[in-house]
Amino acid sequence: MGLFPPATDGILRAVLGLMAVLPVALPVALLLLARNPLGTGAFEPVPQPVPFDHRHHVADEGIGCRYCHEGAWKGPFAGIPPTSRCMGCHAQIWNESEPLSLVRQSYFEDRPIPWNRVHRLPNYVFFNHAIHVHKGVGCVSCHGRVDQMARVEQVAPLTMGWCLECHRDPVPHLRPPERVADMTWRPPGAARDTGLLVMRTLDVSPRTECSTCHR
Repeated sequence: MGLFPPATDGILRAVLGLMAVLPVALPVALLLLARNPLGTGAFEPVPQPVPFDHRHHVADEGIGCRYCHEGAWKGPFAGIPPTSRCMGCHAQIWNESEPLSLVRQSYFEDRPIPWNRVHRLPNYVFFNHAIHVHKGVGCVSCHGRVDQMARVEQVAPLTMGWCLECHRDPVPHLRPPERVADMTWRPPGAARDTGLLVMRTLDVSPRTECSTCHR
């Protein structure tokens, strides 16, 4: 009788096979996860400290993206509006509402509301909102129909491949700059015809070099 039981041979073969496959299988699994909604965080409504309903503010009240996120037209970050802007309306409307108590507290204590970020890129990725909106890329192209969201969620994967796909062929996503924040805008004819016109008018020439986003 040998030192090890007969089953040991099968176990050893399985372990050696796993060790051979793992160096290949693990990176492949991680790459697939990075492109999957489970990895990108897409389609998961993010809870917020204040129940801010974009459906009401955008669709019902007609408040445009630029009123709260004017930073998107000025630089890299869209920004979050100061509480004083919220209180411009809510000092008169629902000014005793319990769900808005944190808004009033933030205003009177001069402390920002701790909003939870929805769209997050890695620290090694540079993205500038301003260049995109001034070149005719609509808010809806990346953020989806925010005017139909009770709680905002990420609808685009925001992966490198997704960005490069647009940079290589931006035409279908382009619109006149004055329509960038219009959630319901549709091109008057073929989308590519409108996109080509915008591309020529605004001299749109996206870069695909690594240094464009990795600086």
